Amino acid sequence: MVSRAPWAFAVLLGALLWTGLPGVPGGTAAFATSPPKAVEVREAEPQASGYREVVETVENLPTKGDLKATVRVVTLVPNRGFTPIQVTVHNNGGQPRPVRLSIHSQGRIMERSLEVGPRERTVTWLLMPADLQSGTLNLDSPGMDTASRGFYLDGYRGARVMVLGDVKSFEAATGLSRAPENNEPLVATRFVEPRTAPRELAAYAGYDAVLVAVPADQVPDDVWAVLETFAVTGGRLVLDQPPANPRLRFPLLQDEKAELSPYGFGFVRQFRDCRKQTPGCGFRLWEDTERSPAVVEPAGPPPRWERHDLLSDGRLPLLSSARAPVGRFLLLIFLFVLAVGPGGWMLARRKGPLAVLIAVPTLAVLTSLGLVAWSVLVDGFSLHAARYSLTLLDRERSRAVTVGLNAWYANLAEESVRMPASSVLLAPTAPEDPPRFLDWTNGLVVKNSFLPSRSYREWGEVAVVPSRARLTARKADGGVRVQNALGAPLKGGMLKLDGQFWDLPELADGAEGLATPREAKVGDEDLLGLDHEPRMRFQDAVTPLVRELEDGTFVARLGGRGFSPTAVLDVELEAALHVVRGQVEEARR
Repeated sequence: MVSRAPWAFAVLLGALLWTGLPGVPGGTAAFATSPPKAVEVREAEPQASGYREVVETVENLPTKGDLKATVRVVTLVPNRGFTPIQVTVHNNGGQPRPVRLSIHSQGRIMERSLEVGPRERTVTWLLMPADLQSGTLNLDSPGMDTASRGFYLDGYRGARVMVLGDVKSFEAATGLSRAPENNEPLVATRFVEPRTAPRELAAYAGYDAVLVAVPADQVPDDVWAVLETFAVTGGRLVLDQPPANPRLRFPLLQDEKAELSPYGFGFVRQFRDCRKQTPGCGFRLWEDTERSPAVVEPAGPPPRWERHDLLSDGRLPLLSSARAPVGRFLLLIFLFVLAVGPGGWMLARRKGPLAVLIAVPTLAVLTSLGLVAWSVLVDGFSLHAARYSLTLLDRERSRAVTVGLNAWYANLAEESVRMPASSVLLAPTAPEDPPRFLDWTNGLVVKNSFLPSRSYREWGEVAVVPSRARLTARKADGGVRVQNALGAPLKGGMLKLDGQFWDLPELADGAEGLATPREAKVGDEDLLGLDHEPRMRFQDAVTPLVRELEDGTFVARLGGRGFSPTAVLDVELEAALHVVRGQVEEARR
């Protein structure tokens, strides 16, 4: 009976396989129909089409008295930077009222203070870091209790577009319709009234694109100024109905009739030819969002379960002082072990156990004091920094357009930094111990604390700042003499003048020197002089600086602190390189 068991099992297995073959009565058709199922799966995959409208709702704050306030919630969170939250405050009384608006989220506070005049309605904006998904809005004013309202944001992870206009104007401009519920949209949209749109660059910088879907005369002048700053600092700006003379709003446009124009570090698209083409302007908008990486990507810390010297994505710190001196510490520990082990044994044989009881604690105290002395004398209490930036000088408008990358190591905490409204401070994608207090009353003031003690941090910056920096050149003795008026030491570079390329000499700020002619064309790497690590963090932002030089144009490499707003901080520079491109100023004798 036992010997028949294997045969019975074999017969049963054969019957099961037979009934599973295709074409056998009673058998399964799984094998025969597997290719059609694969086709069905592919057909079931949603095809991206249309757009997704993030519908914002208006919530009233439970205020008492003359002040009334509302907040628009379920707002679309941008890719990076800050999420603008719209708050409307209405003072029904006959006296001006000071108001403090604040958002509390995960132990962090974002606030703005303002004064609302009698019977005045004010629309203002509070900006939340994009890594936050919810919060509580508080309204405080003298003589009334705090009014609070909780809210959530929309964390959609596809392409995100801010639209200045309404749904009707957007659909007319792009030809897109709302995507069916189960289909993947090309873009998600957030609609903003143009006349009350934000006036800070930080409100726009995180979105993949900004579309102006209304006529140019419906956008206030100060909003146009912010949109131009958004485009020149690396944003994708799309115009459905361009102004009659686009150069009045966008003075750096080379071809005012072009569909897509590079503009500083960013791009400006005007809906012109796409209206007559297939698939249309909505598809072009989606293409712009796909080509919208951040102009600078500071590296954040790795996950807590992968702690080592590398940062996120395997990047290396830009500061050598941020790395622990492992070799020296191991040597010190080895010497301590030798002194306590064999040294203590020898001391015990010669002087007795009492000497060991005294010597070992004394040696431990001396070693600890040595470590403290090393930290004080070598690292000190200063703020260590490595600063890199890419800058386009706009000499006609006396401004510098800057994309900056800063690495910091603070032995003592650095509590605050101030940023103007024409700049944005960009944190890594997953920040660690971010600042706890942001005041948006006049620009941005970062408090508590900007840089924690004994911590390595990287911050990105984009900014447009006033600047009179320039490089002057004049023909002399068959060559070219240049004067460095760029506000920092000149480390080299290249100039094109009268069809000839010239190498710029190393010059101190304010000094003059003779440029030398160059025969061979310089490569991008040699022209920029950036090492691999900072170059990888700038991504495509280097493209405007390595474009072919036009006559009268220069690219210079500078030392010093650069042009970005954080240059005012007192730091000990360990590394610095700032690549500047602009028009040379020809001096006449």
